[in-house]
Amino acid sequence: MLPCGTYDVIREGEEIILRVNCTECPFFASIEDEPRLMAMVIDMLSEVGEVTQLVLVQKRDFEYDEGQVALITEVAQVYKQLVRGKFSYAMLTTPVCARWVNPRYVMIQKIIYRLLKSDPVSAYVELRRLWREEQRQVQEGITPKEGAQCLQGYFRLIQDAIGMLEGTRLIRLVEPFLAGYQSGDRSVYRRLFSPSIRPDFMNTKLMATVPTDGEELASYQIGDTEITIFKLPESVQYLYHMVPAEFKLSYEKYELLDAAKNILAEHKPTRTEFIDPERMRMVFTSISHDLLEDLASQRNMHLRGKERDELAEILVRYTVGFGLLEVLLKDEKVQDITVNSPMGRIPIFLVHNEFGDCTTNIVPTAPEGESWASKLRMISGRPLDEANPILDTELILPGARARVSAITNPLNPTGLAYSFRRHRDKPWTLPLFVKGGMITPLAAGVLSFLIDGSRTMLVAGTRGSGKTSLLGGVMVELMRRARIITIEDTLELPVESLRKLNYNVQSMKVASALTRGTTEVSADEGIRTTLRLGDSALFVGEVRSVEAKALYEAMRVGALANVVAGTIHGDSPYGVFDRVVNDLGVPRTSFKATDVIVVANPVRSPDGIHRYRRVTQITEVRKLWEEDPLAEGGFVDLFKYDAQTDSLQPTNDLLRGDSDVLKAIAGSVKEWAGNWDAVWDNINLRAKMKETLVKTAQQAKNPDLLEAPFYIRSNDEFHLIAEQVREETGSLDPERIFFQWNEWLKRAVRK
Repeated sequence: MLPCGTYDVIREGEEIILRVNCTECPFFASIEDEPRLMAMVIDMLSEVGEVTQLVLVQKRDFEYDEGQVALITEVAQVYKQLVRGKFSYAMLTTPVCARWVNPRYVMIQKIIYRLLKSDPVSAYVELRRLWREEQRQVQEGITPKEGAQCLQGYFRLIQDAIGMLEGTRLIRLVEPFLAGYQSGDRSVYRRLFSPSIRPDFMNTKLMATVPTDGEELASYQIGDTEITIFKLPESVQYLYHMVPAEFKLSYEKYELLDAAKNILAEHKPTRTEFIDPERMRMVFTSISHDLLEDLASQRNMHLRGKERDELAEILVRYTVGFGLLEVLLKDEKVQDITVNSPMGRIPIFLVHNEFGDCTTNIVPTAPEGESWASKLRMISGRPLDEANPILDTELILPGARARVSAITNPLNPTGLAYSFRRHRDKPWTLPLFVKGGMITPLAAGVLSFLIDGSRTMLVAGTRGSGKTSLLGGVMVELMRRARIITIEDTLELPVESLRKLNYNVQSMKVASALTRGTTEVSADEGIRTTLRLGDSALFVGEVRSVEAKALYEAMRVGALANVVAGTIHGDSPYGVFDRVVNDLGVPRTSFKATDVIVVANPVRSPDGIHRYRRVTQITEVRKLWEEDPLAEGGFVDLFKYDAQTDSLQPTNDLLRGDSDVLKAIAGSVKEWAGNWDAVWDNINLRAKMKETLVKTAQQAKNPDLLEAPFYIRSNDEFHLIAEQVREETGSLDPERIFFQWNEWLKRAVRK
C-alpha cells in the first residue's frame, strides 16, 4: 500500500487532475470535514500549482470539481506568498525590538504555518481579532511608541495577510456566515465543498451531500434508492437528489464488487447477446451470484441471500447495464433525461412529471458515455461514428423502456450527448388521460367512437406533447379481434404489452430517416409492405419523411376498412397540412384521406415553471375543398381547448351534429343511419362509462382499474353487452347498456 498523501498529477486533454491516495490515511477523505487533509492538499497545491480537479482516493473516489478546487488553490497561493516572502521579511528584528517581536512571532507562526492551511477561515478570523487587539493596545498605551515602532513590519504582515485572504473567493463566500463564528467550526466549509463520490466499480460520480440551503419538497423511494426533491435558492430549477443502494454499502462490499467487476470485465458481450437483453441479464445475474459467493468465501465474508441478490443486481447494472441511468429510468415520475457534453463536468438534467425541469446530483463520466455508446450500437445494430453522428434507438431495461437519441462528433464538437424519453411501463388508456386532465370524458367518447368507426387519424403536436402516448392509448381502444401492424424506426408503441394482453399485433422496425449505412428497410417500403400483409389496422410511430406518401396510400386503400393512424410534428391542423403537403410532398387530394387531426400541446402555468400535457384541438378534415382547407372550410373543429376551464370544450358544430366524419360512421350502422340523436347518445354513453371508471377508481383507491388490463376487459364487456341489448331490444339502448355495464363494474371491483 502507498503511504497516506502520495499523489499524482494526471493530464487528460484540458483536465489537470490532482489524484491523492488517502487509503492509508487515519482520517476520512473530506477536505470540508478534516483539517489535516485540507492542510495536506494545500501543501500539494503550493507545489503543483493550477489543477482543474481534485480526486481523493479512499475505497471510493471523492472528486472536487474545478470551481471547488479553485477556492482552495487561491488559499494555497496566499500561503505560498506569505511563507516565501512577506512572513520571513516582516519578522526580521533587532536586539532592541526582540522583546516586542519574538513573543508575537510564535503566535503569528502558528496562524500562518499551521492554521492557514488546515482552517483558512479560522486563520482569517484570528488574524482580524489579532489586528483589533494590537490596535487596541497601541491606542490604550499598553504597547508604547517604542514597541509600536518595532512592530511596524509585524503590523503590515497582519494587514497584508488579511487583505490577501479577503481577496480570495473562499473568504468572500463565507463572509455572511462569520457573525458569531467560533474558530474550528467547519460547517462553513460544508457550504462550499461537496464532492461527487464514485466507488471503484462504477464510473458515475454522485454528489451525495444534501444541499444545506435547499428546501425539501418531496421524498420517496424507488426500490432501495432514496429520491428527494429540493427547491434551491435563487434558482427556478429543482434538484432531483438520489442516494442509491450502491452508495450505502460497507467498504468490504465495495471491494467485493470491484473484484467481481474486474473479473466480469474480461468477458465482452457480443451483438448476439444484446439482441435478447432480458435473457442476457438473467445469465449475467446467475454468473454474478456464483462469482460473488466465491469471492466472499475467499474473504471469509458471509453473504445472506438478500445481500447477494442486491450485490448481483448492482454488479450487472455496472457491467452489461447502464449504471445509475437504470435507476433513474425506473422512476415512473421521470419523463425525459438529458446528458449533455462534455461528460464528466455537467450533471444529468431531467423532466419530472410533478416538478418539471430538474437538475440532478448525478455526473456521468466520459468513459461511461463511451460504454453506453458501445452498448447502444450493439442493441440497435446501427452505427454511431463520425460518418453517422446520430443514433436513434430504444432501450429496454428491467422495469423501464426508453427512446434514446445520441449524437457525437462532428455534429457535437464536444463529444457524446444523450437524450432519453422514458415510456410508461404499461400502455396508456383514455381513462388515464381523463384522470390527468389531458382530455375530457366527452372527447374520449368521441375518440372511442371514431376508432370503432375505423377512421384515419393523425395525432399532432410539438416534441414532448404526448403524441406517442396518446397514439398508444388509441391502440388500446381497438377491440382485441382486430389485427394491428405497427411501423416505427424506434420502438415506442406498447406492442409487447398489448401482445401479452392477447392482442393480434405485429411490430415492424424500419430504418431511421437520420441513419445511413444500415441494412434496415426504409419506412415507405415498410408501410407499402403492410398493404400486402392482409386486413390490418396500421399505426405509424412518427411520420417524418418520404414515408408520408406511402402512409397516405395506406389511408386511401384502407378507408372504411380499418384504422390508419400515426403521429406527426405540428401545432395545428393547418400546420399538419402544411407539413404533409408542402414539406413532405403529399398531393392535396391525398391529404383528404385524413379524417381527423388530434392536436396535443404542452400548456404552461402563468409563472412559466410548470407544464401540463393537454389535447388542444380535435378537428375533422372535410373533403369538399381544392387548394386551401383553412380558407375553404376544410377544417371543422369538434373540440377546442379553453384556457379558463383548462379543458377541451365541444364546439357548436359538434353539438349540432354538423360532422361529416361522425355521420359517415353512422351511415354504415342501421340503428344510427340518419339519426344524429342515436349517434350522440352512443358517444355520451362511451363518455359516461369512462368518467364512471375514473370516479370508481378514485373512490375505491384502486388505480389499476384505469390500467390497460382492466380497461380492455371493460371495453370487451361494453361491446358484448351492447350486442346483447341490440339482439334483445332491436336497438342500442344507451341507458340499458350503461346499467348492465355498471353492474358488471361493481361486481368486478368487489372481486
